[in-house]
Amino acid sequence: MAKQKSRFKAVIENQNYTIISNENPKHMKMVTELVNDQLKEIKKMSAGLDSEQAAILLAINTVSDQLKKQEELLKLEKENKALQERADEAAELKNRIQRIEKVEQEAKKALKKQGNNNIRVNNHVQAQQILNEKRKQSIQQKVTQS
Repeated sequence: MAKQKSRFKAVIENQNYTIISNENPKHMKMVTELVNDQLKEIKKMSAGLDSEQAAILLAINTVSDQLKKQEELLKLEKENKALQERADEAAELKNRIQRIEKVEQEAKKALKKQGNNNIRVNNHVQAQQILNEKRKQSIQQKVTQS
């Protein structure tokens, strides 16, 4: 649901302004106070500036800060995307490990069923070879029975 626009009366540099905004009055009050503080700071640093010149410098500073924040946001979004890709890769690796462990467990069960408890399954390749041999024997038995 979109925020409803409201009017906010602000005093900036002893000038009255009516600001129409979607933001709440508390936010607009903070913005107004910050603008007044920054204008005072600019005028204090450069005593010869009039209000318009100070406002232009404040606008330049604000846009500069905004650009920096946008660049930072883009950088963070890029880092977030890279982290998400790494998390996806980690999840895929975890799934692969689980499948390998399942193959190894099946191979151990097959060996146990055959009475070969003294044979160890050292890696997933060996486990897959054991299962392939079991399947091969199963197929040969079916062919022989037919």
